[in-house]
Amino acid sequence: MVSRIDRKKVVDTALRLLNEVGLDGLTLRAIAKELNVQAPALYWHFKNKQELLDEMATEMFRRMAGPVVAGESGAGPHDSTWQKTLVSACRAIRRELLGYRDGGKVFSGTRMTDDSAAGPLDALMRCLTDAGFTPGEAARAWWTAYNYTVGLVIEEQSVHPVPGRRATRDPAYDQAERERRLGPDYPLAAQAGEELFGDIEQGFEAGLRIIVAGITATLGPDAEG
Repeated sequence: MVSRIDRKKVVDTALRLLNEVGLDGLTLRAIAKELNVQAPALYWHFKNKQELLDEMATEMFRRMAGPVVAGESGAGPHDSTWQKTLVSACRAIRRELLGYRDGGKVFSGTRMTDDSAAGPLDALMRCLTDAGFTPGEAARAWWTAYNYTVGLVIEEQSVHPVPGRRATRDPAYDQAERERRLGPDYPLAAQAGEELFGDIEQGFEAGLRIIVAGITATLGPDAEG
């Protein structure tokens, strides 16, 4: 008997359902119900939830690969400085991951199920090595910027859990309440909350500047010492 579903249909449904229920609510049973099949039917395609998450992350990367390589101007990494290319790639990853509820959590720690990431990575590495970085330095620079971006998205989506609704904040990140609770005994920790959980867009850009400055100072042709 031919299955009425295939891997792509399962993954597309899972990504759509993710925005409705979040990662904790995304179960094989819920996906099966959405597809109007019995849960065991999914095991023809995925042995467990982790295999499904790996394929979901791979599909997310397939969808973001173009923006990551092209950057904001669409010119591509060979037509820009390494700094602009790195920053544009990080911005593209953040933007794409924010399009999915818990997108950062789904994407982090998963394994690519095909070679979709190889082309974009090669292009970014080429940009850096053309600028004078060794292959090892290029890999370290990108890995640092990439992990900063994904990690920030995970934190950002804790504050703003619903994609496209920036005005909606998790009540746990109420800054006034945080300052009231921490202020008397931990005034500096209380003040830090505004920087950490206030304007996250501004904080992301500030962090990128720190990352680029650190890479410039420690790696590549202009490294100090």
